[in-house]
Amino acid sequence: MHDHASGVRGASNRRLLTVSLVITASVMIVQIVGAVLTGSLALLADAGHMFADTAALVIALVASIIASRPAKDRRTFGYQRAEVFGALINGVVLIALSVWIAVEGVSRLLNGGDHEVAGGLMLVVAVIGLIANAVAMWLLSAAQRHSINVRGAYLEVLGDLIGSAMVIIAAVVIVTTGWAGADALASLAIAVLIVPRAIALLREAASVLSEAAPDSVEVAEIRAHIVATPGVQTVHDVHVWQLTRGAPVFSAHVVVDEACLRDGRGPAILASLQECLADHFDVEHSTFQLEPADHLEHGAHA
Repeated sequence: MHDHASGVRGASNRRLLTVSLVITASVMIVQIVGAVLTGSLALLADAGHMFADTAALVIALVASIIASRPAKDRRTFGYQRAEVFGALINGVVLIALSVWIAVEGVSRLLNGGDHEVAGGLMLVVAVIGLIANAVAMWLLSAAQRHSINVRGAYLEVLGDLIGSAMVIIAAVVIVTTGWAGADALASLAIAVLIVPRAIALLREAASVLSEAAPDSVEVAEIRAHIVATPGVQTVHDVHVWQLTRGAPVFSAHVVVDEACLRDGRGPAILASLQECLADHFDVEHSTFQLEPADHLEHGAHA
């Protein structure tokens, strides 16, 4: 029953992510066209911001689809690392885009903000973006409470909503005062919003690819839980890494009382350890090697 509910929820989340992706990508294209027609750097920056959201939604959608695919002999962990490579590419593109926007924005300000911008059309396009982001947030609002994957996409759209609001403010200033420098200021503000996201993506991708332990996993606490299991003496060769965001993997050698192995209690200890990691640390994939004490001494001597 639980598996069926999870499958239904996963399919529902994928539908929501797909609809949000279509909305975000469509508005991104509208903003790019609007930026070309109006000469607005802020609209182009906001389109870059929406590109980040579009990429995040694609990554979230791909991750959701991949999670439902079984592993194969040549891909024993499946294709979950594809999400990490996508995030890495996304981060590099965002950094490059932010630098270009910042340079262009500063250049326009130094030139006195006299670059011609069609404020009226800029305002219309920005309002369309704001409405579209609000709709996408509404679609994701319920599911984001139950899925970390959807939660990430929800926060991305929230950031884009803020970017659209900045463009609207700049457009209003241009329409009412004629000062085009507001467009450059808005573009710089949006670039500032993009940079932390890009850095976070690059750091996360580097952490996963270097097989570092996830930030959310306390290895010392896991050790303590394992040693506290009845029949366990100690634990060594502990390794924790993650295939992609939210998919930690754990392995360890566990030294148990010889009496437990003689009495056939090994399978019960193994089940208890795996249940502990799944319930307390959200680690669904764990591998334990149970060993008697003399095996540990032999290994240490070797």
